[in-house]
Amino acid sequence: MKEIILVTVAGQDRPGLTAQLTAILARYEVTVLDIGQSVIHDTLSLGMMIEIPPDAAGCPVFKELLFKGHELNLNIRFTPISEEEYEQWVAAQGRPRHILTLLGRQISSRHLSRVSEVVAEQGCNIDQITRLSGRRTLKRPEEKRAASVQISLSGEVKDIAAMHAEFLQISQEMDLDVAVQEDNLYRRSRRLVCFDMDSTLIQTEVIDELARVAGIGDQVAAITEAAMRGEIDFSESFRRRMALLEGLEESVLAEIAERLPITEGAERLIKHLRHFGYKVAILSGGFTYFANYLKEKLGIDYVYANQLDFKDGKLTGKVVGDIIDGRMKAKLLRQLAEQEGISLEQVIAVGDGANDLPMLSIAGLGIAFHAKPMVKEQAKHSIATLGLDGILYLLGMRDREIAELE
Repeated sequence: MKEIILVTVAGQDRPGLTAQLTAILARYEVTVLDIGQSVIHDTLSLGMMIEIPPDAAGCPVFKELLFKGHELNLNIRFTPISEEEYEQWVAAQGRPRHILTLLGRQISSRHLSRVSEVVAEQGCNIDQITRLSGRRTLKRPEEKRAASVQISLSGEVKDIAAMHAEFLQISQEMDLDVAVQEDNLYRRSRRLVCFDMDSTLIQTEVIDELARVAGIGDQVAAITEAAMRGEIDFSESFRRRMALLEGLEESVLAEIAERLPITEGAERLIKHLRHFGYKVAILSGGFTYFANYLKEKLGIDYVYANQLDFKDGKLTGKVVGDIIDGRMKAKLLRQLAEQEGISLEQVIAVGDGANDLPMLSIAGLGIAFHAKPMVKEQAKHSIATLGLDGILYLLGMRDREIAELE
């Protein structure tokens, strides 16, 4: 009869512990069915599911392990596992898995308590917690830092929509972003990121900047806000705003482009995504003049935006060709995914307005970035506490790994 034992080891970590323990198992030809190890604050936690050979009656392996544990100041426990329990454990490996990513300027016990309560209510188990952000020094408490923790879950989520709603509520109340993703191959193989431009890659709406120069800032800004909240159809609001800009001198565009405020983390994010082979696109309801400026500055691969129409060096109040609205953004995203030979699950889409929702909804990772409430409620994921480089955490990247590239 097979003898299956769960061996758990805990104690102060130092080099060579695992080597010495597994050397004992090797001498007795013990089969290791499963193994897992972690070190938290220099404390080792090692678990091994082992199978003792059928003909090894009275095998002294346990005695040797205990002696070695005493010698190394380790606590070692043995738990017999029945074949039925073992087979149940094997069957559990097919259970659904999700990844939670917590993002904020700091992550407190209150944050962890609220999030773990939601996880428990949804019937999931926390398998692992990993810190993605770098360690925070206490010597510079005023330093503006990012904090991120990744939590691995196993088990069927009872109600994913309810879970999203709970996390959105936590975000609104506690200044913490919580993203939940299925832990699958697609999560680890994104290849294309599509950005909205205005109020996403840059911290302004270019059409509002043009309006300020023309002296009609308040009128255009009011229409822009209504459109971003979804109160007015984007195409209609766009036509209204453009009509108000008729007669504006073309020369003002260069001045505005030079002072575009790039969003926190945008340059860092794009630099690292390109390093890992991502293609980057701008899909914007803004204007090609400014999108092309960002293309050169940030290293963008594709630009799709509205082309301004001029006559005698002045705006006509119209654009050339079709308006890039929400429907068109989603269509272009699909085309780019097909062109790159990837699935929609491998696409990241980032935007802040109602006209971004169509592309956010079809991308594998759709992110509402510092978005209006209605957009945050409908998007799969949201970032409101960090800059654009917070997306690196959603991809599972650690600060210490990224630091090697900087």
